[in-house]
Amino acid sequence: MAWPIVQINTLNLMQGPVNEVERHFLYVGLGTKNAGSLLSVNTQSDFSALLDDGSELKANVEAAMLNAGQNWTAGVYILTAPENWVEAVKTAQQTQSFEAVVLTAPTTDKATVTAAQALYHELIAKYGRWTFMMLATPGIDKKTQTWSEYEVATVAIQDTIAADGVMLVPQIFPDAIGKLAGRLCNRAASIADTPMRIKTGPLVGDVTLPVDSAGAELTTATLQTLESNRFSVPAWFPDYDGIFWADGRLLDAEGGDYQVIEYRRIIDKVARRIRLIAISDIGDRSFNSTPASTARAQNRYCRPLREMAKSATVGEVVFPGEIETPSSGDITIVWENKNSVGIYMAAQPKDCPKKITANLMLDLSNPGDK
Repeated sequence: MAWPIVQINTLNLMQGPVNEVERHFLYVGLGTKNAGSLLSVNTQSDFSALLDDGSELKANVEAAMLNAGQNWTAGVYILTAPENWVEAVKTAQQTQSFEAVVLTAPTTDKATVTAAQALYHELIAKYGRWTFMMLATPGIDKKTQTWSEYEVATVAIQDTIAADGVMLVPQIFPDAIGKLAGRLCNRAASIADTPMRIKTGPLVGDVTLPVDSAGAELTTATLQTLESNRFSVPAWFPDYDGIFWADGRLLDAEGGDYQVIEYRRIIDKVARRIRLIAISDIGDRSFNSTPASTARAQNRYCRPLREMAKSATVGEVVFPGEIETPSSGDITIVWENKNSVGIYMAAQPKDCPKKITANLMLDLSNPGDK
């Protein structure tokens, strides 16, 4: 005979939401106030009390807040010396996760760029955190440089480097990198949107164009030269009010998949979500090679893609999702042996018009001829 037993187990199927890392950036720069500290800031923070007045760091953090708008949050790490920035980023990982690191101290050499790319991969390896790097490069020295000389000096910083997790932003304005970082965090736009998007609005803050040693004002010719060399720069249109931005360029090699920031952000977001699902599946025998289990797994792993693909339509206005809706061919599961499984997935970005050509013609036919 058996003793009557009833046992109730509450099961955790790992179906809940995850914390959003996207749009939460870490700003790193020089200062004396709160030196060596990681500060959590938002739109309510008093930056005059937290950061040095007149510092590059304060100017760029304030620019980021203004261009990001509502619900902006960030981390700010104050350095005592620029060479300590890599260790500062590692220290900040103990407290918070970030989508990007913004180094406001100007980068003048290739060593800093390659260190940033190495850090991008180190954070993935150590913490499973995909964090792209934004590095400021110097603005023009209007006392000694012409625009031609500035172009040569600036382009040399990235020459021959392939770094698909690094973005270089010339300080065309004293707070240019802050303006761009804030634009990327603006919740009126998607992480899948290019900073080129005009409907995001013009840059907020002072956009007085700089001049060189000869008194010549910055022109789009210089900006186009920098952009063609993989720098992220402002942009504008003749006889159209406002200063905007060009593409968000990364230092990926020519022909690479991650030459623009929106593709980097899309795949990094997918990676964060898929990692959590994969961890929860470790050792779970309900995930196996049977057709029914494979179908369930395909549905489970495609969940982040379906969520990212959701769009909305109001009247005739469409608010697109971050990617195209996944199809059955966008995921394949291959069991290599009894204990090792490979999952192959594709996320397809939506089309984006960065070049528009309008061809116009006259219709000179008579109404009576129709």
